[in-house]
Amino acid sequence: MTFVVITILIACLPVMAVRGRRAAWPPGLPVPRPRLVAAGGTYEGSHGHPSDAYVVQERLIAVADGAGAPGLGQTAAALALSAVVAAGPQHTGPLEEDLEGCAQAAHRAVRAAAGRDPVMSGLVSTLDLIMLDPGESPRLCFVHLGNGAIWHCAKGETPQPLTTSHSFDGGPPPRGIGSASAPEPEVGTVSLRPGDRVVVVTDGVIQAVGVPRMTELFTVGSSPAACLDRLYDEMAAVEPKDDATVVIAEFVTV
Repeated sequence: MTFVVITILIACLPVMAVRGRRAAWPPGLPVPRPRLVAAGGTYEGSHGHPSDAYVVQERLIAVADGAGAPGLGQTAAALALSAVVAAGPQHTGPLEEDLEGCAQAAHRAVRAAAGRDPVMSGLVSTLDLIMLDPGESPRLCFVHLGNGAIWHCAKGETPQPLTTSHSFDGGPPPRGIGSASAPEPEVGTVSLRPGDRVVVVTDGVIQAVGVPRMTELFTVGSSPAACLDRLYDEMAAVEPKDDATVVIAEFVTV
């Protein structure tokens, strides 16, 4: 098992107004910093073929679940995420377009690798990206391809799915990264309030825990790390065959 707790700092350069002028923030006072506090990990499947990978950066969280020849699933996922990191949001236009561009870069990288080496033919991967826009009206932008899932857990409310699965009968994702057809990702946004959580999971979590129990656990615990620990307990009880990756991010402003 891997268990990683990461705090993502999404902040601006804080200043305060004093008698009509901008002044340095007084030493010792807490600085308001809208950000995501995230905890994530991969529960390794019992079949012994790693397939999942995830990345948590300052403003970006990405999760991928690869498939291909035996032993190459994680290669597909790693290729996809490497391309996402290399492309990175350019902030030259709408954030949604930036994230979709990251998905297209991942698709090209996986397709190119499959075309160069016959051993890698058939590589395909899911991809879920989320990014915080911490402006005056904080929101989360997301891109989704494949059979993973992104859930929005508004504080005090029932978790709601933001995405739909792009696979049939448990087969490879027909709209996945690296598939023969050009990717057509789901792209969207959701408003955030302090205390809201956003959860990204691969299908291994869904299969191991089930949607009803999984969504119950999304809101437990005083922190994303505590929530992740509970999810790990549930997965340990069933020993999933496939890798099961979950990243839980909570929006905070202080």
